[in-house]
Amino acid sequence: MTTSATEQVQLAVRQALGDLSATDRVLIACSGGPDSLALAYACSQLPLRAGVVVVDHQLQVGSAAVARKAAEQCVQWGLKPVLTRQVVVGSGPGHGGPEAAARTARREALIAAADELNAAAILLGHTRDDQAETVLLRLMRGSGARTLAAMAPREGIWRRPLLDVPRAIVHASVSTVSVWRDPHNIDPSFARVRVREHVLPAMTTHLGDDIVMGLSRSARMLRDDADALDHFSQQVWEAAAHIDCGTVTMDIQALEVQPRAVRTRLLRRAAITAGSPPAALTLNHVERMEAFIIDWRGQGAIALPGGVSAERAYARLRLSPSLQAREPTCE
Repeated sequence: MTTSATEQVQLAVRQALGDLSATDRVLIACSGGPDSLALAYACSQLPLRAGVVVVDHQLQVGSAAVARKAAEQCVQWGLKPVLTRQVVVGSGPGHGGPEAAARTARREALIAAADELNAAAILLGHTRDDQAETVLLRLMRGSGARTLAAMAPREGIWRRPLLDVPRAIVHASVSTVSVWRDPHNIDPSFARVRVREHVLPAMTTHLGDDIVMGLSRSARMLRDDADALDHFSQQVWEAAAHIDCGTVTMDIQALEVQPRAVRTRLLRRAAITAGSPPAALTLNHVERMEAFIIDWRGQGAIALPGGVSAERAYARLRLSPSLQAREPTCE
């Protein structure tokens, strides 16, 4: 017997939340679009304490009406509580692009609601196709394994029950429901839309229908690899890193004997610990630090983002915070 789209979505939700008890509350992040409404409907059909948070980003004319309609639909399905939260999306320096700024505002509102209701999990409606798009976008930027691992099914309070379910199945599960279609999802000025509308279809045409599944599978395997490397890096960090008044020192020999994937993780972590902003720290910065270890020619100190200074002092690598970042007691 063929499993219906609705049953497939419900099965994915049950599996994703199988570790929670009947008394645990979950919150569904809902935009009114087909993905999040499919997730909300599936939860309404299962024995869950499921509430909804509809986030209105106030970025488009009529957004309040879209949020109200989504909330009304969730109430009809018996979900409770159903909350609507308006957010202000930041712009300008420090906020990133419009997508990043909207994501930040949305996540802050969702976490606040989860704290208010003591929720055990916040559920997001990302699908297998979203995962494939994310892998391609990050691959084009030349990302490493951790970044290419893309979205995790579970990350702290966040859960993505539909991450292994094709978008077509998810949408089919609410085919009789009136859903909102975000105009940003067809705006070619966004790289994700170009990947969705042009790149992935072209790859499917020339490479076969399994391309989305393959990209999603690669993300899962890369996440396993990145987790293992992070584990090994943590062990070395605990044994070899010394922190005093914000200055990080590590033994050159302890770094030299590590595989490069572990060593570069340690260098990046040391820079961040000393005060470098993670978003500003590039591969070039890490490679210049690595030269102190594998290509030592007596080179002098280098400047890292955040006013951090890195240098080799005899047999140790030392990363020092800026004068402004140092604790007064360390002067």
